[in-house]
Amino acid sequence: MVATGLLIDDDPTLALAHAMAARRLASRISAVREAVGLAAYHAGEWQTAIAELRTYHRMSGLQSHLAVLADCERALGRPERAIDLFRGADREKLDQAVAIELLIVAAGARGDLGQKDAAVAMLQVRELTTDSPEPWTARLRYAYADALLAVGRREEAREWFSRAADVDSEGETDAAERLLELDGVVIEGDDEDDEPTDDADGTGPAAARPDDETDAADDHLDEDEDDDLDDEDEDDLDDEDDLEDDEDDLEDEDEDDDGLDGDTRPRADGADTADAGDAARAGYRDRDAGDLGDDELTDAEAESLAGDTPPASGGTPAGGDEAAERR
Repeated sequence: MVATGLLIDDDPTLALAHAMAARRLASRISAVREAVGLAAYHAGEWQTAIAELRTYHRMSGLQSHLAVLADCERALGRPERAIDLFRGADREKLDQAVAIELLIVAAGARGDLGQKDAAVAMLQVRELTTDSPEPWTARLRYAYADALLAVGRREEAREWFSRAADVDSEGETDAAERLLELDGVVIEGDDEDDEPTDDADGTGPAAARPDDETDAADDHLDEDEDDDLDDEDEDDLDDEDDLEDDEDDLEDEDEDDDGLDGDTRPRADGADTADAGDAARAGYRDRDAGDLGDDELTDAEAESLAGDTPPASGGTPAGGDEAAERR
């Protein structure tokens, strides 16, 4: 309960959590239900606030939060129920502050229904012109000034905003700002506050610069990618050309090998034959009479001896006719 009271203005959601914890422990205590209802109202939990505050009224027998109940009905889009609460309230039993607050809410409900003149009429009460300021005086005068402005009575609205600002020492309303607005006075710093909003929405010049930089970066990346692709294509073409050249070289080498094989064999045979002939001639030259030793025969002598030798099988020896002719 203490935590709820401390947090209700700064963190109403957390205050409501504390109040709900207290209700689980002591749901039959009226003060606990009251705390839950008020915390729910500040947290925007309208249905919970209505249920808890009605329970509190039944348990306590008081009607101290009728204005809060009526305001919850307005928030839920049910202004008729807010007006019904005002009509059904026993004003003699209500505290004056509660009665004034309920009047302000009911007048706002009239405005929600489009009954703006009726709202002005409801707020024309004697407490509006009291000489001794009360805690609720500033709020009553502010509500009346706002109702007058809604029906187009600008000058009267300005007067009552001024009178509300005079008694609003706690700053509960923005009557002073509304008065300056009606006078056409621009508070210094408002334009500066608007500029970041435009930039945040993406409509100001500051928002355009990051986009331009991003676009430029994207274009640069695209160009780099195109260049890389072009380089890769050129490399691929070069590789293909190299492969074609290698294939041509291989084909040329194969043809050369075939030519060499075809030429080598005939030439080798001819060369061997030529070499053999040369060797034979060289041998015959070596067997000339001048090159022979003392115990060696010349070719003529060898042939004579061959002619004189009888054949082994009785046949005609090879070269016999020539030997006979020489004899």
